[in-house]
Amino acid sequence: MNREIQQLIPSIVASEGAGVKIKRSLGQGPNGRHDPVLMLDEFNSDNAADYLAGFPAHPHRGFETVTYMLDGHMLHEDHLGNRGDLKSGDVQWMTAARGIVHSEMPQQLEGKMRGFQIWLNLPASEKMQPAAYRDIAAAEIPVVTLASGTTVKVIAGYLEHEQKTTTGAVSGKTTQPIYWDIHIAAGTTETFSVPAGHHLFLYPYEGQALVGKQKRAVNVSTAGLLSDGEHLVISAAGSETLRALLIGGKPIGEPIAQYGPFVMNTHEEIEQAINDYRSGALTAS
Repeated sequence: MNREIQQLIPSIVASEGAGVKIKRSLGQGPNGRHDPVLMLDEFNSDNAADYLAGFPAHPHRGFETVTYMLDGHMLHEDHLGNRGDLKSGDVQWMTAARGIVHSEMPQQLEGKMRGFQIWLNLPASEKMQPAAYRDIAAAEIPVVTLASGTTVKVIAGYLEHEQKTTTGAVSGKTTQPIYWDIHIAAGTTETFSVPAGHHLFLYPYEGQALVGKQKRAVNVSTAGLLSDGEHLVISAAGSETLRALLIGGKPIGEPIAQYGPFVMNTHEEIEQAINDYRSGALTAS
């Protein structure tokens, strides 16, 4: 069964951190999630005023953040003593779980800063596990070139191609996340095998995608939520190479209670998270 577009969520301009300008598609509100993905933010500017203030120290509990840099240099520091430089092509996979306080600050005064951050939910059984953090260098992420010339950077999940399977830099998680960066030349159509039952969406960040047998258009900076199925057909429309993210995972199917940087299952757990942050218990070992 081929996947088709079920819903389009165009990005809106927003501000996060200390005033960083972003575009937000998923996560605009409670009805804008795609379990297990809670949010997708895109940042893209060569004007330092749009990003220089960065994201000073702030808390998280109950989910994972995944930051993928296309261009630029950010520095991560957290209360656990982790310190990581995130440069072009790199990924940071941070599991906030029971609690983390971290900052993400630009390490450049000029030039392009471009990338994405998703929030990936955790099941109730994992929300209070110890926090974890991993920097993934660009060189550690497999890039597959298909017969058509299409390339797929397999950040998470696995890609089945030409009777082979390529496992991404991240695997083995409960939500079985998929995170691919796909480049398809103009006028080319590609068919991908994807796991049935996963919630997936396509997010073009350059060019326009035509999806499925219906060839429904998905414009740049728009999340196209996909129906279920085992195959995904994508064409690159127009004269521009399509560069798009395919993101998703196995749905958790649990209630979500969210207050800012805390994502739990009940309002009582949110109140506990707030109290733990205020008292310092959120980051206690």
